[in-house]
Amino acid sequence: MKCIFWKKPLVILTGLCMLLSIKAIAQKQEDYSERMAIMYKNIYQYFYKEGKGLFAEHNTPKKDDKEFSYLWPLCALIQTVNELELPEPGKQYMKQVVRTIDKYYDKKPPHPGYDSYPVEAGGGDRFYDDNQWIGIAYMDAYNRTKDIAYLNLSKEIYGFMMTGYDTVAGGGLYWKEFDNTTKNTCSNGPGVLLALQLYKATAEKKYLDTALLLYNWVNKNLLAPDGLYYDNIKLPSLDIDKRKYTYNTGTMLQSAVLLYDITKNKSYLEAAQKMASSSLAFFYKNGMFPNHYWFNAVLLRGYIELAKFDNNKEYIAVFKTYADKVWETQKDKNGLIGTQKEKALIDQAAYLEILTRLQPFL
Repeated sequence: MKCIFWKKPLVILTGLCMLLSIKAIAQKQEDYSERMAIMYKNIYQYFYKEGKGLFAEHNTPKKDDKEFSYLWPLCALIQTVNELELPEPGKQYMKQVVRTIDKYYDKKPPHPGYDSYPVEAGGGDRFYDDNQWIGIAYMDAYNRTKDIAYLNLSKEIYGFMMTGYDTVAGGGLYWKEFDNTTKNTCSNGPGVLLALQLYKATAEKKYLDTALLLYNWVNKNLLAPDGLYYDNIKLPSLDIDKRKYTYNTGTMLQSAVLLYDITKNKSYLEAAQKMASSSLAFFYKNGMFPNHYWFNAVLLRGYIELAKFDNNKEYIAVFKTYADKVWETQKDKNGLIGTQKEKALIDQAAYLEILTRLQPFL
């Protein structure tokens, strides 16, 4: 009887703790849902140009701003709206953004691709990474919806991307069309991801061959001793720009995990784990990552991919701390995110992606 007497309070206490924990999780999910609703509303309230079907770069134009946004912020937004549709498959968040991105589509030789500025407004240069980010988002949408249009667009983007490949410096993709002065991690890492996604969807060997070609080139030329990645190699000097950014680690980390998933070669998983550990030590300071939300969103993609295989949620937990601190310290009275007076579209889209990706882990 004595044992039973003492066990009862313990059982009650355990039950209360579980109840409080469930309540806290529910409250956190509600908090995130509220933040996400605010962010999504603000994107259309402060940045969307209804009559044009385009977006502005900033909520209040900066001195040198053009009338419409460049393509890059839409690379963040298209990925974000795909993530928003995941828990709400009946919603159509993507279609409106796809229609906007279509306005950047240019059929000019050597291969169709997306300009950096709307074609009807004069167009602009074409960047391989901008195109790749869109292809990655479209492949995520294809995997979710099985809509063949997304797969076909991604294949076309792959074709454009490969016009940026040659054997100068041993291989690799340039960053910008007709500019042969740099080959960057940011144009090769997402190239690996796009190729791997296409391989997984089609089983066509050429895509895996491309992924390995680019992955190995980046590791040969731009891998730093700590397992992170330098920004680019300059041509023709072969000088290395040794700056490090979270998104470069993010794409290569996610690529390594996908290569492990495809090949079952543990060296890829070990490389991904080293990148994750090194990135946390290098980038995460005082509860914050560096001040580019979209770069950080790409790193989070890598962390989440890794967690699927090693079940280590440490890096995701760190991102929850970061997301909360951004909301508490870098949000204005209108609910817009950013440290500058003028708020940027890419920052709103990136922070919304971070929230959307974190919500399932609350």
